[in-house]
Parts: sequence; structure tokens; C-alpha cells
Amino acid sequence: MAHRTILTERQRAALFDLPSNEAALLRHYTLADDDIEHIRARRRSQNRLGFALQLCVFRYPGRLLTAEDVIPAAVIKFIAAQLGMQAADLEGYAVREETRRDHLIELRAIYGYKMFTGRGARDLKAWLEAESEAARSNEDLARRFVGECRRTLTILPGVSVIERLCADALVAAERRIEARIVERLDAGMRAKLDALLSETVDGGISRFIWLRHFEVGKNSADMNRVLDRLEFLQGLGLTTAALDGIPPHRITRLRRQGERYFTDDLRDISDERRLAILAVCALEWQAAISDTVVETHDRIVGKTWREAKTLCDVRITNAKGALHDTLRAFSGLGAALLEARGDGAPLEAAIATACGWNDLEGLVATAMQLTDTMAADALAYVGQGYHRFRRYAPRMLRALDIQAAPVAAPLIVAARLVVAGAQALDRPTIFLRRGSKWHRHLQAQDPGDHRLWEVAVLFHLREAFRSGDIWLTHSRRYADLKNALVPIAAVQTTPRLVVPFDPADWLADRKTRMAQALERLAAAAKAGAIPGGSIEDGSLKIERLSAAVPAKAEDLVLDLYKRLPDIRITDLLLEVDDATGFTEAFTHIRTGAPCTDKIGLLNVLLAEGLNLGLSKMAEATDTHDYFQLSRLSRWHVESDALNRALAMVIEAQSALRMARFWGAGVTASSDGQFFPTTRQGEAMNLINAKYGNEPGLKAYTHVSDQFGPFATQAIPATVSEAPYILDGLLMNDTGRNIKEQYADTGGFTDHVFAVTALLGFQFIPRIRDLPSKRLYVFDPASIPKELKGLIGGKIREGIITANWPDILRSAATMVAGVMPPSQLLRKFAAYPRQHALAEALKEIGRVERTLFIIEWVLDADMQRRAQIGLNKGEAHHALKNALRIGRQGEIRDRTTEGQHFRMAGLNLLAAIIIYWNTKHLGQAVNHRKSEGLDSPADLLAHTSPLGWAHILLTGEYRWPKS
Repeated sequence: MAHRTILTERQRAALFDLPSNEAALLRHYTLADDDIEHIRARRRSQNRLGFALQLCVFRYPGRLLTAEDVIPAAVIKFIAAQLGMQAADLEGYAVREETRRDHLIELRAIYGYKMFTGRGARDLKAWLEAESEAARSNEDLARRFVGECRRTLTILPGVSVIERLCADALVAAERRIEARIVERLDAGMRAKLDALLSETVDGGISRFIWLRHFEVGKNSADMNRVLDRLEFLQGLGLTTAALDGIPPHRITRLRRQGERYFTDDLRDISDERRLAILAVCALEWQAAISDTVVETHDRIVGKTWREAKTLCDVRITNAKGALHDTLRAFSGLGAALLEARGDGAPLEAAIATACGWNDLEGLVATAMQLTDTMAADALAYVGQGYHRFRRYAPRMLRALDIQAAPVAAPLIVAARLVVAGAQALDRPTIFLRRGSKWHRHLQAQDPGDHRLWEVAVLFHLREAFRSGDIWLTHSRRYADLKNALVPIAAVQTTPRLVVPFDPADWLADRKTRMAQALERLAAAAKAGAIPGGSIEDGSLKIERLSAAVPAKAEDLVLDLYKRLPDIRITDLLLEVDDATGFTEAFTHIRTGAPCTDKIGLLNVLLAEGLNLGLSKMAEATDTHDYFQLSRLSRWHVESDALNRALAMVIEAQSALRMARFWGAGVTASSDGQFFPTTRQGEAMNLINAKYGNEPGLKAYTHVSDQFGPFATQAIPATVSEAPYILDGLLMNDTGRNIKEQYADTGGFTDHVFAVTALLGFQFIPRIRDLPSKRLYVFDPASIPKELKGLIGGKIREGIITANWPDILRSAATMVAGVMPPSQLLRKFAAYPRQHALAEALKEIGRVERTLFIIEWVLDADMQRRAQIGLNKGEAHHALKNALRIGRQGEIRDRTTEGQHFRMAGLNLLAAIIIYWNTKHLGQAVNHRKSEGLDSPADLLAHTSPLGWAHILLTGEYRWPKS
């Protein structure tokens, strides 16, 4: 039977090669006392060492030692040292095949090891069959199988046998899952699903392709197109019961396949697989399209508000001229009246002389109109969006299966009236907060005019979706928040939580720490010992630290970069892949097999990283055309693969000796980088005034102290960066190892302070307006007089205690990955007045923020560490700006997935360059030492691997002939 390859050479080596590093040797090859007794029972030294070696190899990696094996010298030396022997004593072992075979029999008898045969093999095959459904990849299943063999003391069969067993098990699992889904579909449903491939719409495309083309829109026409798809899927009548019990990652894999197949390709595959893919896509797209409807409504509301605000500002600006003229006229009139009064002359005559009664009436009317104009806010103009909303709102509200918390029940009642469209005289406003500005504007409306009221309902629906007061029954982003939180039992097994389960213990600890911190701050203020600052008249004054870079550091950097070889970006990619194997992360979405066309895959990744696009890359390379690159991109490049590849490069870079001069990999910074988009972004409410009038997106990137960009996310330019800090820290192992996280002012909120503290991260933001921030304490009455002016309020202990279980559940949910932390934090920040949990988190955040501010003020070293960390993050922007050479640096992809691929591809390319620079900078340091030139560690700490002048990024992309 032909060898079925499911693993790469690197993956096979990781599973079957003997360990050679010290940590692995200590873990796996340390002999116990009884082991040494059995070993010393052998007569000859070479037999004792050979027996010990076979025992260790049985234990790890768990296979037979063959005559062809080349044993690492470190392994022989480590085992021999424990026996008081020399590595040379192994010479001559197993010259006789019978000796090695006899030792094998003895080891099995003494330790219970068994071969992969008979009943044991059948049991392991049955175990493998059951385990295959839960396996996430070929390598994952192979690792599980090897681990089970070790646990059951079964000697591993050959690698080809393991690969064939795993491949067969994975195929069988896939077929079982497909059959399980199809069995739950009746004949009528199967016919409906198959019709998706034969029915054509919109000029000849199949209904299936039409359904999967949906994106967040910007206007009512886009909304109605999305609703067309949602209503069609709802009309199929397919229920989620079809996917009950199917592992989520299997559902995701089937959906991804459906998103990449063309209609003809789907017709050519087996019936069960085709129907399973169609069923999964229909259900998954229904949930995704529902989310898209909500998000599109969110953008339309935002667009309406922006237009209203612009109209309000324009009218105020236009009124300034008339206001000036009116004030000047009233000024002249007032002067005339005062003069007449002083002279004892009749006032009527003065009025007639100054402007006349008719003009005065006009001035008063103009003044009243100007008063209304200048006092108006944007809510006075949002009614202009009524017709836009009316074109889709009733249909949207009918299509969405909206559920509500009791606090949002009045809003749902109002939404039903919007759907009914009746001219009801009673239009309740109980869904509005008591102090809402909407009341004033609604009361000013004509009793028969319901338009502004409907707009108010639709505006508040957006806020309720954002906060989680209302939700969708089946949704990825807008599901019920309470159901999304992990159960309290799961909190007990969450290792990242660093707070006690009893809130009284946490409060007692924080009260003690805060009392001590306040005493230290008061003493420092009184003694004038605050580093670079002071507290005067109740106000904090603190100066920014100056840079402390040694003068010789720049000369060292220039010398090291002169020593780096010039290199083409194509050669750099190949060199880094040979060292790290990052291309192995891009497995086939259908089969899970590694990509065999490495050059083609690297072309695709380079096209993403340089922002060229596949068509331009096909013109610039001599190896692949557009259709070849498109196929590779469609079936191998996805978000998970990009994240895995990035993790491989970051891990390899952090292991390089040079990286240790920059840090230990336990601190990180995060920052957003703006990328302009096409003008389409303006209509989609993607403009942030901070970056001018240019629409765009932001790449929010986490960078370790070793310069590795270990996480990146594409986020709208208009949103706060703060909720995304936890995403980057929890999405991979590098982030979870971080102890101190630095961020700029945009990443600071009380909720982030709270959650980072709960999960054991030290959050250190650089707060721009720090002196204006107030301290919150448990007992304001006991505060030293020097600090009285800094106190902003009292911590509400009761709300923390009452919500403590849900606080812990929220943190555990973020760790478990059930819901991205940013999604939870955005909900908490959206409408905190109605969320006791959000309020409780804010109180915890105030405690942690107060402790941080005190520590920051007193600790100049903390300030310097944060500055260095943030500088590393900001330095990344220059490298990425140099890399995104295509399309004038604009992100022109309109789909969310395409935008993410651009950002993630750019981040991966930057990480690859950083790895190469780190490696070759280390070699340059060695060359300096060989020349007798000193490279002190304190100067090397000021170097960085972010240079690119020696890398040829443009031109034709030529690859070595294989």
C-alpha cells in the first residue's frame, strides 16, 4: 500500500526523534534507582549502556531503537553520566542482532511494554477512531495517538503505519460526521439544499454562490440585499438540530469548504458530503447574515448621526455671519437707547432713529431663530434619516429573532409598533432614560408626527444590541451574554485567574495595598520625593522622562547593519522557512495535508504582505499565474493558518540568542496603526477625525520586548483600541506569557484595568492627561491631607460583592476563548447604566487604576520601561509602512476577510524579516568579537531588528530553480 503522507518532515522529527536539549533530557531520560538496578544486571559496559538507551527510547519518543538510528551525542553522554560510564562505552553494542533483540524481550518483561499487535493494536485503533472526530488537524491526531501509545506502554509502530492509521481514521470520521448530518435531513430538505446549486439568480450565478456573497453594508439598499438572503435561508426551514453534537471545529471546516467551492465542484463530490456542506453553510450563514444585518443597521445609524452632526455644525457655522450682524444691530440699538436715556430724550424716538420698529421686529425674530440654531444639537436633525430607516426597518425587525432582558422590554414593545406601522396616538417613550435629550425633541414634535419617535427607537435598538440588553437566538456576535459566560464550575479550573473566589478576601487585600500605597504617596509628597513631580495645592504635576540612550549605541547599530548581507525578499523568505518551517502551517482546508507548492504559497503570502494582490504578483513572478495563486490562496490561506505561521516564527525568533539582549519575552506593548482605505470607506462610516478626513482601518498589533509582533487584528479606525488589548494577550502562547502590558492613552479604560488584574497581567498604560485623573478609595475620610485634592470618589464595595461570581465568569470566558474579550468589553462599555456587572467591573478597574497611578508616580523605572516598550511598538510602524508598497499603501479589499488577510499577511512578513535580522545581527555580533571589537550587552539592548535597507523589496520576484 502506498505511503499516505499527512505529516511534514519537521512534524515527524518532532514526534519520533530523540531529544537533545537539556530540558528534554532531564524530563524524559532521568533514570530512577530501580532502572539503574536493572541496567547494572547486564554484564558488559556496552550492554549496560545499550540496555539503558533502549529503555529511554521506549519511554520517549516511545519507539524501537533501530540499527540505522544516529544517536545524538548529548543523549549518550547524559545517560552514561548517570551510570558512571563514558559515551565511548557504547561502541560495539548490538553488533550481534540477538543482543538487541534479547534486551527488547527483557525490557518488555520488566516494564510491561508491548508491541503494536493483537488485541492491543485493535484497542488502539478503536481509540483512534473515537478520538479522530475531536482532532483539529492531522498533526493533532498523530500527537494524540503517540501520546496514547506511551500511556498504554505500547511501542510505536513505524511512522508510515501511524500516518496511514491517522489518515484512515480522519477520513472515516469525516464521513461519519457527514452521514450524521445528512441523516437528520428529510427528503424535502435534501431537495431544497440541492436546488441551491441548480437555481440561478442575479444574472446567472447559482443560488448557493449568491447566498455566500454578503458583507456589512452602508445604506438601506445594502440592508435589503442582506435581508433577501436572510429571509431565503429562513424560508428553507432548516433547524440547528441538524448540527447537534457535531464538534464546532468540524462545523467550521465544512463551512470553510463551502465558502471556497465553486458550484460545479460541489456537484462533483459525493452526495453525503455535498449535502453536509450545504446544510452547514445554510445554518452558519443564517447566523452570520443575522449578525451582518445588525452590523449594517449599526453603520446606518452611525451614518445618520454623522450626517446630522455635520448638518448641525454647518448651520451653526452659516449662522455666525447673521449672528454677528444681529449682535452689531442690537449693540447699536442699545447704545442709542442708553444715550437717549442719559439725555432724557424719548426712547421711542431713539428706536425710530436707530433702526425703526419694523426692523426691530425683524431683529427680534432673527435673534430668536439664531438662538434656536446655536442651541440645537445633532438630535434635532436625525429625523432626516426617517425615510432611510423606513425602507428596511420593519422588514429587519420581522426577520430577526430578537430576545430581550427585562430592562429592554419597553424597547421591544416600541419596536413592534414600528413593525406594525400603525399611526398609533400612544407612542410610549418609557424605553428612554429619564434624563435623555430625546424627550425634549420628541415633545417639540407635532402630535401626529411619529417619524422622530421611530428614529429614536431604531437608535436605541443599536445601543441595546451593543450592550447586550437585546440579543439574537442564533448569532456569533450578538448572542445572549449570560448564556455565553462559562458556568461558575468552570471558573474553579481556570488557571489564569489570580484572584480569590471569595470577594471579601480580595477586598481585604486591596484595602491593605491601597492604604500602604496612599501612605507612601503622601510621605513622598510631603518630603518632595516624587521622581520628576510634585503635589501642590491638591494637584499632581509630573514631568515626562527624558531619553537615556548611550551615545555609543548609534555607532554600534550602524556597524552591525553594515555587516548584514544584502538579500532579495524571496531569498529571505526561503531562508526563514528552512529554519522555522512556517509554511507548514498552511494545510489544505479539505484534507489537512501540508501545502506541497512552497514557492506558490510564498508568492501568495508575499502578495498579501506587500499589499500587491494576486494579479499583480502573478505579473511580477516567473513561477505562477493568477489562477494558480488564487487556488493556493483559496484552499490554504486562512486566519488560523496565518496565526499558526506567525506563532512559529515568533517562537523561533525568541529562541535566538540575540533576542535575549532586548528582553525576556515577558513584557509587550500594543498600538494601532492607521491604514487608508478607498473612498468607499467614507460612506461606511470609517472616518476617524484623528487621522483627518481620510477613511481607513487600523491594525492593532501586540509587540513583545523582543520585537516580535505576536498578534494583530484589523479594527475599524472609529472604535476605541482598549477592548482589543486582551484579545492579543489571550490568542496565543506568547501573549499568555506576558507579565507587563504597555499601551498608549487609547488603550486605557477602567474595564481593561479590571480584567487584566483578574487575569494576572500588569497593565501599564501611558495616560496622557494623568494629572487630571482622580483616585478612588475605600475610605475618603481617612485620606492624608496632602492627597485630599486628588480623590475622585469612594469605591462601591457592595456592587463588587454582589456581582463577584459573574465577574469571575466573565474573566474565565475570555480565557476559554468562548467569546473574544473585545466583544465582551465592548458590550460592557456600551450601556453600563443598565449593567450591574459592567458597573462592578468599573469599580474594580478604579481600584486597580488607583493602585497603578500611585505606583507610576513613585516608580521612575516603571515609567522608563513603559516608554521603551511603547517605542518598540511605534518603531514597527516604519517597517510596515515600508512593506505595504502596493496599491499606494491603501487597503482596497472590501470584504472583512480580505482586509484581515492584508493586515495579518503584513504582520507575518514583518515577523519573518525580524527573525532574519535577529539571526544575522547575532552573527554580526560574533564577527565583531572575532575581530576583537567589544559589543557590550547594555549597548546591544538599544539595537533593533527592524531595519530593511539591505532587503530588496521591489522589482520582479524571482525564485531559485528547484
